[in-house]
Amino acid sequence: MTIASMRELLSQALRSGYAIGYYESWDQYSLEGAMEAAEEASSPAIIGFGGAVTSRAWLDRGGVEDMSRLARRLAERARVPTAVLFNEAQSLDQIQRALASGCNAVMLESADLTFAENVALTRQVVAMARAFGATVEAELGRLSDALDPHTSVVLTDPEEAARFVGLTGVDVLAVSIGNAHLVPSGEVPVNLELLGRIHAAVPIPLAIHGGTGFPRVAVQAAIAQGVAKFNVGTRLKRLYLAGIREAMPDPMEVPNIHPFVGSREAEDVLLRGKERMKAEIVELMRLYGSAGQAACMPD
Repeated sequence: MTIASMRELLSQALRSGYAIGYYESWDQYSLEGAMEAAEEASSPAIIGFGGAVTSRAWLDRGGVEDMSRLARRLAERARVPTAVLFNEAQSLDQIQRALASGCNAVMLESADLTFAENVALTRQVVAMARAFGATVEAELGRLSDALDPHTSVVLTDPEEAARFVGLTGVDVLAVSIGNAHLVPSGEVPVNLELLGRIHAAVPIPLAIHGGTGFPRVAVQAAIAQGVAKFNVGTRLKRLYLAGIREAMPDPMEVPNIHPFVGSREAEDVLLRGKERMKAEIVELMRLYGSAGQAACMPD
């Protein structure tokens, strides 16, 4: 299947009243888990990897290219419409390299920038992406860090959001309405009234980062207020690691270690982690309403 445009996937989701999850991955097993979940659920998909939680040194010495090409290859042979996102890139150079290596959607981490700096850099990202026909997501506001109580939170201002979108021409806007990064357990309170005002001011799909702690009871209301994309990462890594731990033998007691690491057979502990992650993604696709929607996408 031809790789899909994230802009078009999210526009269709917005029109039809569901959201698509971006399930952040970090290696081939996790990318396969996200892709297989989408095919099992018949859901349009956004796969990819994130710059904010990956060694910048590793990304800059070839990791951007390696992950981009791997994700692109999986998307191209997927049975459902799939976009490839490089999420929260740490530099314009990383953005350029991701675009050149196969990502058709990019986002620059910019929460710590001033409004003027964010506009200026995001305009550069848009210009770079347009040369590749790629989608641009940007963020306005700063999420809290659930592991750092001293994080300075900046909620997204609806008027600023309208100005930002008009000045930059971005396709998707990630917003801060109380959602938080790195939530270890439970849920965080969110401001749906603020979300509604942002939606009224901004004519493009909205994105929620920090999907791990986003209240499940608020998902449908958020979708009704313009959210077409939820980012989930923390929960998936916890489940992945839990699956590995459950399957882990004592490495010094196993005569033949090879079936347990990288064999792709039933004993493979990495496969067990992937299956735990995959099962959670299928459930989230049902929650967000994207399950079954791949069959409704135009050819």
